[in-house]
Amino acid sequence: MLYISRWKMLAILATTLIICSFAIPNFFPQSVVDSWPKWAQRHIVLGLDLQGGSHILLEVDSNAVRQEKVNALRDDVRRVIRENKLSPANVTVKGNSVEVRIREGADTKLAYQKLQELSQPLGGLLQATGQRSVDVVDVGNGVFRLTVTEPALLERIRQSVDQSIQIIERRVNELGTVEPSIQRQGVDRILVQVPGLQDPQRLKELLGKTAKLTFRMVDMTTTPEQALQGRVPPDSELLYGSASENKQPYVIEKQVVVSGEDLVDAQPGFDQRTSEPIVSFRFNSNGARRFAQATQENVGRPFAIVLDNEVISAPVIREPIIGGSGQISGNFTVQSANDLAILLRAGALPAPLTIIEERTVGAGLGQDSIDKGIRAAWIGSLAVIIFMFATYGLFGLFANIAVAINVAMIFGILSLLNATLTLPGIAGIVLTVGIAVDSNVLIYERIREEVRAGRSALNAIDAGFQRALATILDSNITTFIAAAVLFYIGTGPVRGFAVTLGIGILTTVFTAFTFTRLLVALWVRWFRPRTVPI
Repeated sequence: MLYISRWKMLAILATTLIICSFAIPNFFPQSVVDSWPKWAQRHIVLGLDLQGGSHILLEVDSNAVRQEKVNALRDDVRRVIRENKLSPANVTVKGNSVEVRIREGADTKLAYQKLQELSQPLGGLLQATGQRSVDVVDVGNGVFRLTVTEPALLERIRQSVDQSIQIIERRVNELGTVEPSIQRQGVDRILVQVPGLQDPQRLKELLGKTAKLTFRMVDMTTTPEQALQGRVPPDSELLYGSASENKQPYVIEKQVVVSGEDLVDAQPGFDQRTSEPIVSFRFNSNGARRFAQATQENVGRPFAIVLDNEVISAPVIREPIIGGSGQISGNFTVQSANDLAILLRAGALPAPLTIIEERTVGAGLGQDSIDKGIRAAWIGSLAVIIFMFATYGLFGLFANIAVAINVAMIFGILSLLNATLTLPGIAGIVLTVGIAVDSNVLIYERIREEVRAGRSALNAIDAGFQRALATILDSNITTFIAAAVLFYIGTGPVRGFAVTLGIGILTTVFTAFTFTRLLVALWVRWFRPRTVPI
């Protein structure tokens, strides 16, 4: 086992050197690393607890989700009544329920049967739970009550959280930050941590907007003054302009001409005539067709650009816009135009999000943690080096070199993965150092046993490595399984701990049975010892 061929030796040294070299960028300033080739710029990203940043906890507005479900149910009820010629019928919303009163003489059995079809099993065919999306009750006298069930509401909230996480990730990535952490917390909450971002206000503004964009016509049949007195047409609503529009009231038609879902791109820019910041946008083919038709039919009328029920601007249509693109102007600053473009590109949130906790972690706290971590690592490493050298002599030196290589390989792999390092991650590395030292102790104790049994130096060393192999593999495999379970089930810092521990286990096995063995084999080949200095 001590014989290692030349090509195996070169392979071990090359593998060790290549992996360790990926850790080099961590020792240079970012300005220097930026001048290197792209493949050489990968490095470890410090987490929120080490370099500071923004921490925001968001909660999905369950009332808005509930209202959306009830409104969708009301629309479905109206469709069923219309398709089955049961109208006229009175459809009203009462809390979580929709009540429908069928006209006298209508087929109530048919109505009950068709309304029951609106109740779908939750979870689909493959994950059916036996629960239904809607409870349908025949109250009597032609009145039916349809109620959205709580399981259906929870399912919709879970779906809203999943969709929101994807949209938030796109919005945060547009800020140019590195390795943001966006995780689900419970059923209806989302935790957003952005390391290095010291402007939480801008992050709040980006995440706090639903960004539902609609293009609608301004209702010219009444004036805002009449609407303020309560005389709003049934197909219109009273909305107010943004702060840049001085909160001016507008009467806006409810019918949406084009929605933000038809946008394919939005970019900040400057108006060529006024040099003011604007946001230019481009529709898909469906949106472009509908926008062209609306502008052709309404030349001379103002149309409103509405974002989250707030009128951004209401320009007058001077001529048909048939190119499928346009621009939004609204007394923007450069940053607000850029932020609006980010929101439109990322898409609208399925439900409003409420900020229930926000913290800014200062860089001073992170630096303090780093200093303490470095101090603890130096003290612990020095103690281990002294112990191993005092206990095993020359073989202790081999073990110390192997442990140092082990740590360098962990940093190299983390850099290659562009991983985020947090305090729990540092704990995982420190634990790995202990496991690596323990592996060498097991090998050396086996060698001592063989020496006591009267074997020659070469046979004792060879047998020590062979007999320790099974024990070390069993120990590291079980620890690796625990790390894998932690990574699969855990979130945030727990995952960071699991990642560094798992990588450390792999590098420990490599250094204990290849690098340490290589050092011992080279020593045996060069010095031909008759005794083992252990």
